[in-house]
Amino acid sequence: MKYFKSFEADLINITEENFESLALRVFYFQALHNPVYKKYLFHRNISAQTIHTLEEIPFLPIQFFKDNKVYCLGEEQEEGFFSSSGTTGMITSKHYYWSKAFYLQHARRIFEKEYGALNKFHVLALLPAYLEREGSSLVAMAEDFILHSESSYSGFYLYDHDRLLDQLQLLAGTDKQVLLLGVTFALLDLAEKFEKIPQMNNLIVMETGGMKGRRKEMIREEVHDILKDAYKVKQIHSEYGMTELLSQAYSKGEGKYTLPPSMRILLRDINDPLSYTTRSTGGINVIDLANFHSCSFIETQDLGRFDEVGKLEVLGRFDNSETRGCNLMVN
Repeated sequence: MKYFKSFEADLINITEENFESLALRVFYFQALHNPVYKKYLFHRNISAQTIHTLEEIPFLPIQFFKDNKVYCLGEEQEEGFFSSSGTTGMITSKHYYWSKAFYLQHARRIFEKEYGALNKFHVLALLPAYLEREGSSLVAMAEDFILHSESSYSGFYLYDHDRLLDQLQLLAGTDKQVLLLGVTFALLDLAEKFEKIPQMNNLIVMETGGMKGRRKEMIREEVHDILKDAYKVKQIHSEYGMTELLSQAYSKGEGKYTLPPSMRILLRDINDPLSYTTRSTGGINVIDLANFHSCSFIETQDLGRFDEVGKLEVLGRFDNSETRGCNLMVN
């Protein structure tokens, strides 16, 4: 536990300048104390002592979270786990954590860095696919945001669209911002059900997931155009996260994400996963230093690119990968 507390303290003071040194410390720790990652390095014939830069660090394929307990220092350090969504018969990922309180505090810190204090918001969460199962990290985060909004209007909405519309109409003239945080198919369902969603100058619509098998897949631009027109907003915001990560990235429009200080992305070559691409598009390798208790270096099945100012665009999934629940509409 003392190791985790130490990394937690270091994470609070993370900067672009000290990111690599902390990442290497986390790598050496996990190479020694994470049995799954240690075995993975062994089978790849990689010695931790030979790694000296971020680009040299091996990334653990995300599929390992489906079949293994990816964790450091033994089960006695574990407080619980988050589980991923999945269709019937699909094996879901489990991400074991050492402290739920740390996760919530970290998620809150990232959000408030991008959007300001939560007590300046009414948080309306429309997350039916997530609420209908246990173990969702997104639901835990939304519940914490609702609590810290300190608003009696904040809350979850399953399929009660009428009550949600009433709340939107009621909050249209308040001095707080309204965060409508919704899984994509549910935001579209609400938009189709009510033709006259009120014009709100204080509304932020944030989509945080795909269709969950409830609707046909659509390209991001098409979805965002529908939602912008229905909710009368200039941009649709997005959250990029997944069960296997404790950090989130946020987009304030056009699907372009600003990475938090705890996260960095390296793009691997599509045809050679052990090399990094010099092209505009590649597979997303995530460094999430908030994962110091599990594995901070994850090879995802997402495709991405960086725009001219360094913001991340998530373009979709590899063709041979399973459909996932995070924000992965094909661009």
